[in-house]
Amino acid sequence: MRSKQTLKATPARTARSKRRPPARPRLRAAQPSGPTGSATRDRLVEAALTTLRTRGFPGTTARAIARAGKLNQALIFYHFGNLDRLLLAALDLTSARRLARYQSALADVTSLTDAIDVMSRLYAEDVEVGHVAAVQEMVAGGSSVPGLRPEVVARMEPWVRFAEGVIARLLKGSFLESVLPTGDLAYAAVALYFGIETLTHLDGDRSRAEALFDTGRQLAPIADAMLAAASWTGDKP
Repeated sequence: MRSKQTLKATPARTARSKRRPPARPRLRAAQPSGPTGSATRDRLVEAALTTLRTRGFPGTTARAIARAGKLNQALIFYHFGNLDRLLLAALDLTSARRLARYQSALADVTSLTDAIDVMSRLYAEDVEVGHVAAVQEMVAGGSSVPGLRPEVVARMEPWVRFAEGVIARLLKGSFLESVLPTGDLAYAAVALYFGIETLTHLDGDRSRAEALFDTGRQLAPIADAMLAAASWTGDKP
């Protein structure tokens, strides 16, 4: 028979033999495995933009974006916090690209005739690259999601400032330069552009918008002649 001392010692040794060393704390990765942070963000933004163009605002879900970008949808929330921020980043991307294109194309334009001609070509580009569709879907989203509304409106301001600069250049040298409110005209021009896009986006017919540019081409030389006649050529009083 085992002694009492031996019987008491046996469980203690058994317990010690089963005890495992404490696990080392795992360090949280700075970002999920896979592509680097900036590359992942870029892919998500491009995927969101593509999905907006092709599926519209209601169809631009986290799952649809992840599928388009071939990424885990959890990365959307890791990098952007929520879906709305990703959609705004997509709007920022297409807006920045197109605004840079407009600035370059209209940089040397000094007549309304040339401006209308360039704007017509830029409009066609907007349609072709899907910028118009993406913007209109975000405008629609802003109408249905209160949190998006002020964000979408704020992103129109760079376009208003750009339009104001172009209008001021066209009016330079005429007495209208100091008479007409260029800020109001710029706002009206941007509102007209996006208003036309809203209507054509709804009915899918862009022929009327194209006809409007044709009318603008016919009237622009008359407006340029009036501006030239309104220019001050003598000495200032």
